Amino acid sequence: MKDRHNKIVLEAEKGITLEVSEETSGRLIIKALNTVSNEVYSELPTVSAGEYAKVLSVYTDKNGNKAVVPQGWTVSGASKENIIWGKNNGLVIYHIPELIVSVNGIDWQNPNELRALMETYDQFVWTPVGLLTANATLDGIHFNEKFGRINYLNDEFSESEFHEPLTSELFLQKKSVEKYGGYYSSRYDISRDKNTGKPRSVMYAMPWRNINFLTVKEITSTMVVSKTVTSHLMYGAEYDTLLKWVIESGAATSEEIVEDSTVLGNYCKNYNFVKYECVILRTGDDGLINNIYGLAGNVYEWTQEKYADSYTDLCYVVRGGDHKSYGSDHPVAYRAFDSPFKGYDSIGFRATLYIK
Repeated sequence: MKDRHNKIVLEAEKGITLEVSEETSGRLIIKALNTVSNEVYSELPTVSAGEYAKVLSVYTDKNGNKAVVPQGWTVSGASKENIIWGKNNGLVIYHIPELIVSVNGIDWQNPNELRALMETYDQFVWTPVGLLTANATLDGIHFNEKFGRINYLNDEFSESEFHEPLTSELFLQKKSVEKYGGYYSSRYDISRDKNTGKPRSVMYAMPWRNINFLTVKEITSTMVVSKTVTSHLMYGAEYDTLLKWVIESGAATSEEIVEDSTVLGNYCKNYNFVKYECVILRTGDDGLINNIYGLAGNVYEWTQEKYADSYTDLCYVVRGGDHKSYGSDHPVAYRAFDSPFKGYDSIGFRATLYIK
C-alpha cells in the first residue's frame, strides 16, 4: 500500500471487521464486513432451506448471510422466504411439526400448499441486526447502537415523555441480539385461534383486539415457551430496529416510513387494499414489507415503550397507524400512546422471540 495512506486511522465497532485493499489504479477500497456471531455460528449445526431444526442451528442463505434457527422451527423452502437481506426479502421460519417436514415432506413451490402452511402454522421473520447501521439508542441519549429505538419524528426521548427502561427482559434480548446477530418477530399481527383461544401468527385471521396492554403482555409471554426460546410483547427498540432494516434493505424509502406510509398498508381511503373505506382487514391482506404483514395501517400495535408527562398518567406507546387514520398523519414510524388499562378496537399487537 502506498505511503500516502499511512496516516489513515480506521476504527470499527464490535462485530465489524474492516477490510482494506487497493486497486491497480491506486484507489483505496475499504469494506466494513459484519462478523457478528461468527464464533457462535461455527459452533452450531447447520440447517438448510425447508429443513426442520432439531436443535438450535445456523442457516446460511445463498448470499452467505447467516441466522440462527430455534429448535423445533423450520426454515422456509419458498424462494423469497429464505433470503436474509435484500428488497422485499426476509427469512421466515415456520413452527411445523417434525413429522410433517421430515416424513411427509412439503412442496414449498406449490402455492396452494404454501398458502395452507401460512394459514396453519405460526411464522416469524428474522431482523438481521448485524447488517444494520449503528444509529439507535437504548438509553435515550447515545445513538450508537445497532439495536435500539430511533427518533424518526423528533419526539422527546426522556423520562418525562417517551422512554423505555432497560428491563431485565430487554437486557437479555440485547445480549441475545449481540450473540446471534438478530431476532425474530411475528410475521403477522397476533390473532386468536378459534378453537383453542391461543395466540397465533398466521395468515387470514382477524387481528386480536379489544384487550388492554397488561393482558396483551401476558398473552405474548405464553405464546412460545421452550428450553431455547421464549416470546414477549415487542419493545420499541425491536420495532424501530425492524423499521431500520426495512429502510436499509431498500424495501421502503425513509419518506414512506417516516412521512407518508399510504402506499405500504391499509389506511383510510387507500383503495389499493379495499374498495370500502376504513375497514380492518385479515392478516395477510394488510400489506407486505420484507415478508412481514401489517406494519402499516390496519391496526396499531402495542409496544413496551412508555409515555408520561405532567398532564398524562403512564401510558404505553402504539405504533403503525390504523384503518381509520391517514398514512400521511400516522405513518409507520409514528408514536401514539394509550392507557394500559383499556382495550381498543383499533389496537393489536406483535410478538418477538428471545433466543437463549
